[in-house]
Amino acid sequence: MISSFRFKRSVALSADMIITSRLPGLNRRHRSAMPPNFEIDESSLPSVFQSTWKANPDPSALPFPRENPPFALTAIDWHQLGLTDAEFTPHSWSNLHLLISTNQLDELKRWPSALKAYLAWTAHVKEKYGSVMAYLLQQRLFWDPIHDDSGALKFHVKRTTPLAHPDDHEILRNDWTYAFEPGIRHIVVWLKQRLPVDSEGALNSEGRRLVHEFVKKEFRQKAGEAEEGSKIIWFKNTTNLQSVRSLEHFHVLVRDVDEGVLEQWMQ
Repeated sequence: MISSFRFKRSVALSADMIITSRLPGLNRRHRSAMPPNFEIDESSLPSVFQSTWKANPDPSALPFPRENPPFALTAIDWHQLGLTDAEFTPHSWSNLHLLISTNQLDELKRWPSALKAYLAWTAHVKEKYGSVMAYLLQQRLFWDPIHDDSGALKFHVKRTTPLAHPDDHEILRNDWTYAFEPGIRHIVVWLKQRLPVDSEGALNSEGRRLVHEFVKKEFRQKAGEAEEGSKIIWFKNTTNLQSVRSLEHFHVLVRDVDEGVLEQWMQ
């Protein structure tokens, strides 16, 4: 998620570069939306937790009491927590296609050290901010919720239809990516509006149409994808698999895409 004019400009550029390097995926629109006196919460940066747990020599160590994880864990998660990174095989592109096309989304896994880091980070931000959602709003998205009597999470939007206006969504690199073979990147599209879903929390036909059209225009075309699925895959977790349920989002996986194209998505 950096004469006096030249000096001021160089200072501004340096600060800009610092913010961008510490918050990967932070785009120009993000930076313009920052509060005037915004300060990065260094203690809550994902990289702090990732480096700590990747370097932990004890594969059996847990960042939480076993009987009280920061969020509900699946049997697959518990199995992951007992492995070392060396014992784990990352997802290939063909494996990702299989899992997503057959709706085996609970089989998507992080590196064992990354899962421990994610759990430690989640506990930290819940204690410090009250929720992961609050952290994301304050440190990553810079969106101000509308407070009304309904109690539902709402934002001012330019269009009522999801994904219809660039100010109503944000494209960010995922701070907590799954474990992939080299060349695969993980992006999250965050929305101010809810996508239409069925009774189980999965996208209904209208929701899938909205995301399909957006992904085709925003990702497939810009990536120069000749055959659908060769460079871009997208999915949306059902509600029971989401660790951040309050904010609408879906995932985009990209393969063998130049850095310049990645940066273009995050302008």
